[in-house]
Amino acid sequence: MRFVWLLCSVGLASACARDVQEAQPASRDTALALHRDAIVVDGHSDTTPWFGDPEWDFGARHDTGHQDLPRMREGGLDVQLWSIYLSKEEAGDDPVPKAIARMELVHEMAARFPDDMEVAATVADVRRIVGEGKIASLMGLEGGHLIADDLAPLATYHRLGARYLTLTHSFHTSWADSSGTTETPEPLHGGLTPFGEDVVRELNRLGMLVDVSHVSDDTFFDALRVSAVPVIASHSSVRAVAGHPRNISDEMLRALAHQGGVVMINFYSGYVDEALVAPIRELFVPLLPRIRAIRERHADDPLQLRREQRALLGGLDVPRTDLDTVLDHFDHAIAVAGPEHVGIGADWDGVVSMPRGLGDVSELPNLTRGLLARGHSPETVRGVLGENWLRVMEEAERVALRMQRDAS
Repeated sequence: MRFVWLLCSVGLASACARDVQEAQPASRDTALALHRDAIVVDGHSDTTPWFGDPEWDFGARHDTGHQDLPRMREGGLDVQLWSIYLSKEEAGDDPVPKAIARMELVHEMAARFPDDMEVAATVADVRRIVGEGKIASLMGLEGGHLIADDLAPLATYHRLGARYLTLTHSFHTSWADSSGTTETPEPLHGGLTPFGEDVVRELNRLGMLVDVSHVSDDTFFDALRVSAVPVIASHSSVRAVAGHPRNISDEMLRALAHQGGVVMINFYSGYVDEALVAPIRELFVPLLPRIRAIRERHADDPLQLRREQRALLGGLDVPRTDLDTVLDHFDHAIAVAGPEHVGIGADWDGVVSMPRGLGDVSELPNLTRGLLARGHSPETVRGVLGENWLRVMEEAERVALRMQRDAS
C-alpha cells in the first residue's frame, strides 16, 4: 500500500486506481454495513422547490426525480444540504425575499416530518440528529447573485440555516466570475473584485463555507487566497477525467487540499463522462432560448416554472454514463487531493441524467460498494461519505467563533 500512495503522490492517478483496486476486495454485506454505520452527507440537492408543491408529497416514493424521503431512507443518506437557488430571471432585482421564502420551505418540510427530519445549525446538531435516527437538513445558497450586492443578507441566510454560499452560478455576478455551464462566458473581472473578497471574509466571520463550484479558475484561486477557512466545491467533478470547465483541475485539487478543503463529486453524466460532455452540451444549446423564456414568463411562479421546465426537459433522450465513470472521478480526486479532501455532491434533481447504478438517492450504497471494491480503505470511504465535510464545517465554526470574539 505504501507503493500505491507513492504513485498517487507523484500524480499517477490511473496507476493508483488500478493498484488500489487489487488491494482490498470487500463483500457486499461489509460495504452495506459500513454505509449504514457512517454519516453519509450529500453537498447539493435541487429538490428544494418541490417542497412547496401541494401536488408533490416528500413523504411518498416517486418514480420520477431523484429524491424523496423513502428513497433517502433506502439510500442511507443522513445529511442533506438543500440548494437555495433562483435563476437570474427568477431572482430579478430583489432576490432576498424569494430566497428566504425558499429557505422557509425547508423548515416547513422538516416540521411536516418531525420523526424523520430536523434542520441542523452545527456539526454537533448533525451528529445528534443522525444519532437519533433522523436526517439532518442544512442549506446552501447557490449563487452570489442572491445577496444582491450587499453583505447584510448573509447574516439572515445564516440564521435560517445556510451553511455555504456558492460564489457564482452559471453567470458572472458584479463581483465574481463564473465558469459557465452549457455556455462559457468571457471573463469579466479576472476573479474576485474587492467586494468579492469582502464576501469571502464575511462568510468566514459568520461560519458559512465558501463554495467554489461554478466559479472560474481565477475566482477559485482568489477565494482560496482570501479565505481563512478551508473552502469546498459542493458539487464538482474532476477535469482530468472529463474536460468540462465546471470541473476541477489537478492544480485546483492540490490547492484545495493544501488549504484543507473538500471537493464533493458531482454525478451528472454531462460533467463526468468525457464522451458525453460535448453531445449533452449540444443537446441543450438549442433549448436555452426556450428555457429562458419559461423562466421569464414564470419568474414569480416557481412551481409553474419547474413544471414547465420539467415537461420540456423530461421529453429529452439524454444519454447516461455508468457508476464506474463516477468512481473514476473519486479515484482521481483521492489520488491527487488525498483521501481527506473528497466528498459527495450528487446534484439531485438539478440535472437530467444520472448514471446507471446511481440513478437516484436510493442507490447511494452502490457508491460505497464501488469505492471498497476499488480498494479504498474503510477509513477513506467513511471520510468520503461524510466525515471530510464535517471536519471542514467544524473548522468554519471554530474560525467564526474566534473572529467574533476578536471583534467584540
